[in-house]
Amino acid sequence: MIDLIHYPLDPFCRSIRLALAECEIDVELQEERPWEWRADFLRLNPAGSLPVYRDESDLVLCGVYAISEFLAESGADKQSRSFQFLPGGEEERAEVRRLIDWFHNKFNSEVTSYLLEEKVMRRFDEKKAGAPDMELMRAARANLRHHLSYIGHLADARNWLAGEVLSFADIAAAAHISCIDFLGDVPWEENESAKNWYARIKSRPSFRVLLDDRVPGFAPPEAYADPDF
Repeated sequence: MIDLIHYPLDPFCRSIRLALAECEIDVELQEERPWEWRADFLRLNPAGSLPVYRDESDLVLCGVYAISEFLAESGADKQSRSFQFLPGGEEERAEVRRLIDWFHNKFNSEVTSYLLEEKVMRRFDEKKAGAPDMELMRAARANLRHHLSYIGHLADARNWLAGEVLSFADIAAAAHISCIDFLGDVPWEENESAKNWYARIKSRPSFRVLLDDRVPGFAPPEAYADPDF
C-alpha cells in the first residue's frame, strides 16, 4: 500500500490525491500538520513540506513536482481511460506544464496561500495567533476574480484547460479551487464558464476523495459537496 502524508486543505496534497484517484491507485492517508514541525516528519522530509509519497519499496518522494513527474514517467495513468498527466506531443505537454506551474505557483502565491494562511492556519498555529489580515484577504479575493476569468477563457477555448484531454493541469487548478470553495470564497456567479468547468471535474468519481474532507472548526458551505452546485 502506498502512504501519502498530507493535510486535507493543502492544495498540493489535494492535486496528488486527485491524480491517484484518477489512476485508481489506492493510498493510505496519513495526516500531518505542517505548522507543528515534528521531528519525525522533518527526518522524512527536511523541507517540512507536503505531500510526501512512500511506496511499498520504501521509496520516498517529497513535494508535488517530484511525485507528479514520477507518476507520469512511471506510467501510473496508463490504465485510465480519460486522464493523462501530460498528454500529447512536446508542445501540448509544454502547455500542460505551463498551466501546472501557473496554478501551483502563481495562483497559489496570489490567492490560495493568503486565504488558507489567514482563515485556517492562523487558528491552529500559536505563533501566528490573532485576527486575520483583512487587507491580504481582500487582495486574494480580488486576485481570485482575475484567475477565474482566465480559467473561463481557457475553458471556452478548449475541451479542458490545457487541451482536449483531462490533464494534471486541470487537477492542479481544481485542487486550489476546491480549497477556496471549502472556505466559501469562490464567487461562482461571476464566471459561468469557470463554474461549468469546475462542475465537470467536481462530478468525476475521483473528486469524492475530497468532498468528504472536514477540518475541525470549519463547516464548508452546502454547495461544496454538491456536484450540481
